[in-house]
Amino acid sequence: MLRTRMKRLASQGERIEKRMAAIETAIIALDNDDLLDLADIFEAKSDNPIKQIANAEMQRRGISLQPSQ
Repeated sequence: MLRTRMKRLASQGERIEKRMAAIETAIIALDNDDLLDLADIFEAKSDNPIKQIANAEMQRRGISLQPSQ
């Protein structure tokens, strides 16, 4: 029974990793306006993986939620 549980947990971990990679890929594929919208939606949420991915991509692109002056 322990082996079955270990295999199930390993499989679950693999699925989670694949899902997170797919989410990250989808966020990176967004155009600038959609990326800014997504970041704005999650701005109020602290310590959120989607916010972190969106912020990293915005930083890479050199864009921000702050209006340029």
